[in-house]
Amino acid sequence: MISTINSKLPANWHFTRVIGLLLALFFGVQAIVYQEVFAALISAFFLIQVVTNTGCFGSQGCSVEHPKSDAHTETVEFTEIKTKKEQ
Repeated sequence: MISTINSKLPANWHFTRVIGLLLALFFGVQAIVYQEVFAALISAFFLIQVVTNTGCFGSQGCSVEHPKSDAHTETVEFTEIKTKKEQ
């Protein structure tokens, strides 16, 4: 895990990741100044995501990875059934 963090930390810094780092630092300072545990937890959460380049601060953002398959979609055949309206 440490080698993964060491490889991800210096690479792929982009705007969203920098904003996440600034948020983590802001909440960290607020946690120290106001002695708030909740702010410290939020700071740790953001910091872990930024350092590991995962979550919404990762390289893919919040998008879900689509499976890569060469399977094609089958054409579905259907029969339309009409009913008579009574007058």
